This record gives sequence, structure tokens and C-alpha cells, in this order.
Amino acid sequence: MPNIKPISDLRNYNEVLRDIAVDEPVFLTKNGRGRYVLVDIEEYEKTQATIKLLSKLSEAESAVKDGGWLSSEDVKSRLGV
Repeated sequence: MPNIKPISDLRNYNEVLRDIAVDEPVFLTKNGRGRYVLVDIEEYEKTQATIKLLSKLSEAESAVKDGGWLSSEDVKSRLGV
């Protein structure tokens, strides 16, 4: 179940921070609407790594579509095998 708190709970931020864990972000609302998310640093780093991986995969997919395939002989020659 999502952990949703009003932003005014940050007055006692220690309690809010205690509720944050990996895969358990705290959603903060302002005027009854979602506004911010507090996440554990490990979760943040994992998300950033996922974004970077997806970006690299997208680049690779574009390269393949543009004829970026190499034959096994080309790969071997580039590697000096």
C-alpha cells in the first residue's frame, strides 16, 4: 500500500524519513494532490542505472536499424583475433 503523507508532516521530518525504504517511497501531497516523492538513495541509484541502460539499449536499437550489424569476421578483425 502506498505511503502517502501531507507535506505538512515534514515539520516532523524524522518520522517521515523513518518510513522510507527500498521499494517503499513516501508520496507527499500538497493541497490534496501528489507533489513530491521521497525515495531511498539505493532506489534512486537503481532507477538512474535503469534509465541509463534503457538509453543505451535505445541507441543500440537505432544503430541496428541503420545497418549497424557487423559480420563475425569484422568483429574478429576489430578485436585482433
